[in-house]
Amino acid sequence: MTENVPEEPRTIVARASEGAGNALRTLLEIAINGSGVLPGAKTAAAKQLVKADSVEEAVEALVLGHAGLAAAQGFVTNLGGLATMAVGLPANIAGLAVVQTRLVAAIAHLRGYDIDSRQVRTALVLTLLGADGVDRLIRLGTLPTTPLAIATAPVFDRSLDRVVSEKVLASLAGRIGGRNAAVLFARRIPLLGGGVSGAMDGVATVEIGAYAREQFVRRRRLTPG
Repeated sequence: MTENVPEEPRTIVARASEGAGNALRTLLEIAINGSGVLPGAKTAAAKQLVKADSVEEAVEALVLGHAGLAAAQGFVTNLGGLATMAVGLPANIAGLAVVQTRLVAAIAHLRGYDIDSRQVRTALVLTLLGADGVDRLIRLGTLPTTPLAIATAPVFDRSLDRVVSEKVLASLAGRIGGRNAAVLFARRIPLLGGGVSGAMDGVATVEIGAYAREQFVRRRRLTPG
């Protein structure tokens, strides 16, 4: 008879960390390389740059366009269905994370960052926490620095990447309760319930875009056309 031996705490933590990393890598791949109805971040950036008179005009268009995608709940939920096959998050949360990550990656690409770099990818994921979330973790000592410093670091820090993955995935999972409570409240008010979730996602995406613009400062010049 085989005795069931409990796993050591370190083993459990390691598996949880690995799972968080794999989940975020799945979202990153979809956001950066594209899938199905959603072209990748570089394609989205190039499309806007061709139509714009400057990099900053293209960035502004990307923020507004992704806010619209985030607010379109049917699109986000359908996209999330693809992401949740490997992520394990509700469809709307996973889909929103893909849209926001794509926006951050496109901004970083236009500002001159190599979004295939592992350091930059860690920074992209961290940006999803927003300014308040990142500042809080820095104050607590959980994180050593900002997305900008991580993106421009000379080497890839695997342990930092693991911490970022865990915190961001926990944040994404934590959004479920807040969203459900807001929607439940709104449903009690005539004509309001249907659009609350989409409006929240649109506003949140604009905020993430603003934080990405602050963190990923210009590194080299790109020209339209």
